[in-house]
Amino acid sequence: METEPSDRTYVLRALELFAGYGDREALVRRDQRFTYAELRTAIMDMAASMHAHGVRPGMTVVVLLDRPVEAPVVQLALHALGCRSAWIDLDAVYRDLAGYLRMIRADVLLYDARTLADRGGEIAGRLRVPVLCLGPGGLGPDVLAPPPRPFDPAWATGTPESIFQTSGTTGIPKLVHHQQDFYRQVLALGEDLVASGEHRLRHLSFSGLAYMAGQVSALLYLFAGGTLVLLDGFVLEDFLDNIERERVSSAFVAPPMLYAMLDSPVLDAIDVSSLEMLSVGAAPATIPRLRQAIDRFGPVVRITYGLSECPFVSAFPEIGTDPDRPELLRSCGRPYGDVRVQIRAEDGTVLDDGEVGELWVSSNLNFAGYWGQPELTEQTLVDGWLRTRDLGYRDADGYLYLAGRNSDMIIAGENCEKIFPRPIEDTLTSHPHVRAAAVIGVPDPRFSEVAHAYVVPSSRATVTAEELADLVRAELHEGWIPSSFEFVESLPLTAIGKVNTSALRAKYAAEHGLDSAGALA
Repeated sequence: METEPSDRTYVLRALELFAGYGDREALVRRDQRFTYAELRTAIMDMAASMHAHGVRPGMTVVVLLDRPVEAPVVQLALHALGCRSAWIDLDAVYRDLAGYLRMIRADVLLYDARTLADRGGEIAGRLRVPVLCLGPGGLGPDVLAPPPRPFDPAWATGTPESIFQTSGTTGIPKLVHHQQDFYRQVLALGEDLVASGEHRLRHLSFSGLAYMAGQVSALLYLFAGGTLVLLDGFVLEDFLDNIERERVSSAFVAPPMLYAMLDSPVLDAIDVSSLEMLSVGAAPATIPRLRQAIDRFGPVVRITYGLSECPFVSAFPEIGTDPDRPELLRSCGRPYGDVRVQIRAEDGTVLDDGEVGELWVSSNLNFAGYWGQPELTEQTLVDGWLRTRDLGYRDADGYLYLAGRNSDMIIAGENCEKIFPRPIEDTLTSHPHVRAAAVIGVPDPRFSEVAHAYVVPSSRATVTAEELADLVRAELHEGWIPSSFEFVESLPLTAIGKVNTSALRAKYAAEHGLDSAGALA
């Protein structure tokens, strides 16, 4: 792999790769199909069209898209010009969106006039900046129209950057800022896949490019010369149908989506033999369900761990294939790529193997900071290391294990015992009649805080709170038993498939008369 000059955008190297991939299939969405030659032309044409309509290096362009086939084209065209793209989460609450837009300080708005006309018009009214559109009939020029002049690489004098909203499962979402070094590292990982022979994968993606998980996987597999099969979102039947019809070899799912696959009555009728890699991430999978997935899909199951601030931290390919080490099912693998991990105590001291502490990560994939929040950035990025706020430990062989997040820790009972949702959730889902579970900390007038469990029972199953309490008592400890259990039909999910703990806390607050801060009324 050649080294990029510091003043050359990574996109120019990507365009060279795409030229080499030629007539390979790059993008698929329903009946829309792009070869790499067509993708390369589309990127350069869109960059030229944006330039013709006033977009210049260094500008911040707010991007409002759903999941069109042109989404990777938009990102790479903006980066080819050296712009900063600021992706808007379609699921963001309106109250927070106004704050995001103020912090971003946009120069241009680009939205899909074909599918988001009303939302685009609303945001255009708030921003009052020049507008560009995908498709005709919107509030600005259509950047899909042929440009008046061809793309000139000399225009690429700025530094490509992007801003993303975090998923917000643990509180108010933040704006994560990634710079060109991050994208160069993703490109390097793609070229490493080519060199290792692990390329030409057909990757199925339901997550839009507004989400870090969707963006990184899309670019990684394109840089490696694979095929990106795009969906409008996660609809189980559509997801399974595409695996079979498109001969998908790679897919990423969050645990609730994996469980839905395993529970589907049509799964046995679907040919999933093309799968070479079924990555499970965004949240920990419970051990019983993970065993079930390995039994059903075989050694293609792969655990991944990352976060918006560093999307690739560790990976565990072919998990569960070592019968002599069943404890590895609880691991999220070893560090990935150039990642270094340390487990540290609260005072920053590096801990020994087996000791639980906070995971600190060093990598070229680390983010540059939280946009508009310098104090939070300073607390999170320390001497080149990212504080993940995740708690865990490492064994003597370098495998990482997660215990939970600092923010999820519950100080429960009269002894103020520190307990974490993950072990309780694993224990609850080990019950044969429990499909899923989520545990949150809730206020209590006696002990300040206690654990509350949301439980999704199997269909037509009978399971009681007493049974589950006995199970936790036997597997963990008396002090880890949730103070209350609530049986629900399903758990709320974020757009990328995580259990939305913020929504669960809001639900609990609304049902129990708590104020907006979650305090007892």
